Amino acid sequence: MSDTDVVIRAEGLSKCYTINHAAKPGTIREAVGHNARSLWSRFRRRGGAASNEEFWALREIDFEIKQGEVVGIIGRNGAGKSTLLKILSRITEPTKGRIRLRGRLASLLEVGTGFHPELTGRDNIYLNGAILGMTRVEIARKFDEIVAFAEVDRFLDTPVKRYSSGMYVRLAFAVAAHLEPEILIVDEVLAVGDAEFQRKCLGKMEQVAGHGRTVLFVSHNIAAVQRLCSRGIYLQQGRIVAQGASHEVIDRYLRDTSSPSGKSRWNYARRSPLIEVENVELLVNGGRQNSVPAGATATFRVRYRCPAPEKLPEGLECSFIVYGQGQKLVNFWSNAGRGRSFPIASSGVISCTVPEWPFRTMPMTLQLHLNYRFDNLVDLPDALAFDSADCDRFGTGTVPHITEGILLLPHQWGES
Repeated sequence: MSDTDVVIRAEGLSKCYTINHAAKPGTIREAVGHNARSLWSRFRRRGGAASNEEFWALREIDFEIKQGEVVGIIGRNGAGKSTLLKILSRITEPTKGRIRLRGRLASLLEVGTGFHPELTGRDNIYLNGAILGMTRVEIARKFDEIVAFAEVDRFLDTPVKRYSSGMYVRLAFAVAAHLEPEILIVDEVLAVGDAEFQRKCLGKMEQVAGHGRTVLFVSHNIAAVQRLCSRGIYLQQGRIVAQGASHEVIDRYLRDTSSPSGKSRWNYARRSPLIEVENVELLVNGGRQNSVPAGATATFRVRYRCPAPEKLPEGLECSFIVYGQGQKLVNFWSNAGRGRSFPIASSGVISCTVPEWPFRTMPMTLQLHLNYRFDNLVDLPDALAFDSADCDRFGTGTVPHITEGILLLPHQWGES
C-alpha cells in the first residue's frame, strides 16, 4: 500500500492532565467575617497552597493505520487506550503532537455517546446520521436495518433517557456501524450488551472490515481481538510498547500480564520461605490465552521456584478454585482429591488440564492454593482473571441459546 492509503497517522502524540491536590483546610475562625457566599470555599482553601501534579496519559505515540485495517488496541486499565480514542474522535485535544485523519469517522466510546436524552430513538438515529455527514435520504435507506439490528423497534418513539444501558448501546452501535463510516472506533462499551448482542457486534465489525473500511477496536477480550484484528497496538503507561501483527502483540501482552511483577492481584502470599510462585497462566489448545471457548482444552499452569526442595519430601498439594460473576463458586480442582501429590524440584511446573471446557460466556477468576501436608504455603485469591466464551460447541452452525443453561456438556442422542 502507498502512503495515500494511510487513513490515520499519529505523530508524537502526547496528552497531559493536571491533577489538583487540594490543600488541607484551615480553621473556620480564620474564615469568619468574610463574605458568606465565599465562606466555605475560602475555608477549604486555607491551610497552605494547593499543589498540582502533571499526569501524562499518553507520551510520544507514533503509528500509522491504513485503509481496511482492523486494529486492536490492548493494555491494562489506565494504559491510555480511552484517551487515545478520545483524541482520535476529536473529543479532546492532544497536549503535543498531531493526528491526521482521512475519511468520515464514527466512534462509540461510552453509552449514549452523541445521543440527546430528550429525543426519541428515531430522532437520535437521524441526529447521529447528520453528525456523521449523512443526508436524510441516506439515513432513511439504512433506517430499517438499524432498527432491526438494535432490536428497539417497540421503543423507537420513546425518549432515550428512558432506555436501559443495554438498549442505549445497541442503538448507538447500530447507528455507528450501519451508516457506513470510513473509520469505525469501538471502545469496551460493548461489554454493556449481553453475550448474544456482543456476537452480533463482532460479526458486524467483521462485515464492516470486509468492505474495506477501517476499524479500531479496544477490548480486554483477547479472544475477540485475536479473531477480529490483523494488527495490534499494546499500550503501557501511556506509551506504545509493541505494535505489529496481532498474534505477536497479544503474545507480548499475555507474557506481561502473566508476570507477577507490578500486578496488584499478586500482593498476597505468593511466596513462602519454602516456595515462590513465578506466574499462573491459561493455555487454550496449547497456546497462551485469557479466554477459553466451550469445548476447548484448557490448561492452568503454575511455575514455581523452590530454594530447598528437600524440605518438601512428600510433595505439594495444589488446588484451583474457579469463581464466576459475583464470586460464585464454579468449580474446584485439587490433586489431593485424586490421591496424588507433586514431587518438588528447585523449579518446575504444575498443571491441571480440562479436556472439554463446558462453561458458557462469563468472566471468571482463578484462586490458587499450594499446601504442604496441612500447611498453606501460598494463597493467591486472584491468581488469574479470564473469560469463558460461547462458540458453535456442537458444530451446528449456531451458538446454543443462553436459555440452555450455563453448561455446554458433550452428549449423544440415540434411539436405544
